[in-house]
Amino acid sequence: MNVTILLLTLLVGAIATYISGKKPAAKVALLFGLVAFVETIVLICQHNAGTDAGYMTQWISNPNIHIALKADGLALALTLLTTALTPIIIFSSFGDHIEKSNIFYSLVMFMSFAMTGTFLAADGLLYYVFWELSLLPIYFIALLWGNDTFEVRKKAILKFFIYTFAGSLFMLVGFIYLYSKTGSFLLQDLYNARLTGTEQYWVFLAFFLAYAIKIPVFPFHTWQASTYEKAPTVGTMLLAGIMLKMGLYSVIRWQIPITPIAAKEVMPTILVLSIIGVVYGSIVALKQANIKRFFAYSSLAHVGLIAAGAYTLTLDGMKGAVLQMIAHGFVIVGLFFVGEIIYRRYQTRMIGEMGGIRQQAPKFASIFMILMFASIGLPGTFSFIGEFNILYGLSQINLWYAVIGGTTLIFGAFYMLRMFQKAMLGETNAKPFADLNTKESIILGVLAIVIIFLGIYPKPLADLITPSLVEIVSYIK
Repeated sequence: MNVTILLLTLLVGAIATYISGKKPAAKVALLFGLVAFVETIVLICQHNAGTDAGYMTQWISNPNIHIALKADGLALALTLLTTALTPIIIFSSFGDHIEKSNIFYSLVMFMSFAMTGTFLAADGLLYYVFWELSLLPIYFIALLWGNDTFEVRKKAILKFFIYTFAGSLFMLVGFIYLYSKTGSFLLQDLYNARLTGTEQYWVFLAFFLAYAIKIPVFPFHTWQASTYEKAPTVGTMLLAGIMLKMGLYSVIRWQIPITPIAAKEVMPTILVLSIIGVVYGSIVALKQANIKRFFAYSSLAHVGLIAAGAYTLTLDGMKGAVLQMIAHGFVIVGLFFVGEIIYRRYQTRMIGEMGGIRQQAPKFASIFMILMFASIGLPGTFSFIGEFNILYGLSQINLWYAVIGGTTLIFGAFYMLRMFQKAMLGETNAKPFADLNTKESIILGVLAIVIIFLGIYPKPLADLITPSLVEIVSYIK
């Protein structure tokens, strides 16, 4: 089995979901999502057994473009995140009234296909095609099924589209220039390109604009909170749980190994911007009254730290960044689902209108507490492993980077505990709050188990990604 089977499964799943009709659409999408997840596990087992599941064939002879897919440990780890979260996100919406549900779920499956392709692509132009394809479904998901009135959400979603699309065009220019120097878009050929320091600087900058917007890195974050708030929760989960990881992954896979000289020169500036994002996101989160915006700024703080880890150019920092990408994906999807559960019961996302939920729903409050502790990096949770490695990587560059970056733990504990007290404790809201039903228990239970298990035993994932990262670090001279 090679990775083309996985991509075809997701693509066929999108088509089958669309033609299945409105009633069975969610179940069809869930079925194909689960099949894709199982296939990813098989691919990882093959990889661990020494079998290369990659694929390459020429697509276009002039210009020289290949359908090249790389199935190393790094790509498979992010593919695992995508195919694990996709069925969880789909299942979370079961029972919701979604108009034209076959179109909605087919867009979710197509987005999963495009994001998976982005993680697996080993040809620059193919990678760019997948990168752009992932933008289209989330645009329509957020625009057509989002919150608030169409006119209100249209402004936020259009801003998101323009920002990300414009950044991508700079990246395309970078790839075209690289092709003019190498005659190839293949990843390995681009790694071996002999670029001057000035050439590397401009290519680095072209890539950085695309990745900084997608992640987002401060001050390129202005689209994020509004888009997360206006998108339906399924869309927000896709954006925060998986899509932003495309930018973080690409920094490690594409940007740094192709432009190592420029990366070293610019590293201090980007580390400062990333750490500013940690502090800024934490402070702004404290002021949020809307729980979706609260989680959006909390996410901004955490991805700022992940970006800092990636740009340390150290093995420890990059390893921590990748582990934290995966941890953040599971945690943030869980937190946004918690917010959706509260909205379904209370019809509000305003934290001030909640309260006393723990008394009525102890099971819900307990799992929420696990997700909260994971978000702040409590030892024993998966997030702690990634954050520890990132901070250790930062300390190898400058101890102050680690000290200031580590404030995410302090700020995170403060604003998350403060929010938890307001929402879960205190006076009980006049409306009754039913505890978790079976579907909600399965989703939150699975997320909690993953977070705790990998917090205690992260070795399988660490072993999976380390050889790829060692190879990438070897290009940093």
